[in-house]
Amino acid sequence: MVLNVAVIGTGKMGRNHIRTYFEMDEANLIAISDIVEDTGKELAEKFNCKFYKDYNKMFEKEKIDIVSVCVPTFLHSKIAKDVINQGINTLIEKPITKNVEEGEEIIKLAKEKGVKLTVGHIERFNPAVQKLKKIIDEGKLGTITSVLARRVGVFPPQIKDANVVIDLAVHDIDIINYLLGKGPDKVYSGLGKALIEKRHDYANIFLKYNGTNAFIEVNWITPIKIRQLSVTGTKGYAELNYMTQELVFYESFYDKIYDDFGDFIISFGEPKITEIKIKKEEPLKLELKHFIDCVENNKDPVVSGEQALEALRISEKALKDDGCCL
Repeated sequence: MVLNVAVIGTGKMGRNHIRTYFEMDEANLIAISDIVEDTGKELAEKFNCKFYKDYNKMFEKEKIDIVSVCVPTFLHSKIAKDVINQGINTLIEKPITKNVEEGEEIIKLAKEKGVKLTVGHIERFNPAVQKLKKIIDEGKLGTITSVLARRVGVFPPQIKDANVVIDLAVHDIDIINYLLGKGPDKVYSGLGKALIEKRHDYANIFLKYNGTNAFIEVNWITPIKIRQLSVTGTKGYAELNYMTQELVFYESFYDKIYDDFGDFIISFGEPKITEIKIKKEEPLKLELKHFIDCVENNKDPVVSGEQALEALRISEKALKDDGCCL
């Protein structure tokens, strides 16, 4: 069975959704919608689908199973509600909405209408993240003591309405929650506006997870793009590169002994270094395939509205200067 899909929004992520749906055997890209008519018509011609400047007319004329909402964050709530009210299964690009209150309304409406809802936390579908999750769940890292995430680079001109926490840190907040299988007990942050006057463009966020500490660095001021995550446990250390989908595992070897003076020490040997084999795949393609499968076979999406809302809630806490406690 092939499902009819449509995309609202033809910005950077919207174009990626359009291209990916077009390339998939599981999807029939039938329409796209955007208020920017020239770009929309050009993309519609390129990807052999219809264009609608008014998405409500698209709803009237097309039979649609799934819509990807890829508009600026401040429009997520309104447009997602319009899609859900049509009884159409909805994928909203992250974050779910601009604030928690709007997110709660979206989740409630989707349940009332009986439609599938997911949010585009794309890193969940990164094959390296999936492998790291497996390593953690199998106990190969032992007890996790710390997680360090770096997501930095230059300012993205297409981001018109979000700050660096909502745009970037929300990714790593969701991933750390996912890897640890729980949310933080406390949230602290240091924020700043280095190059942009009206929005935070750098942030350092510290999360406490009842025995595990997590530190997230995000900014739009570093001249090179870095997307890395490292996890330290009592049995080893893992280092992940989101962009290259590389994952390296350092297995610890140590003995608890007493020295000549009777003092207790830990003696470390050379770690065993393993470059984990990863089948590299495009996370967005995996994400869209997964959601199509959920709709077709009545499954629950990996990323629920509630999980996306929790990542947004923590992001809002982090936006309070000097930190706060959950």
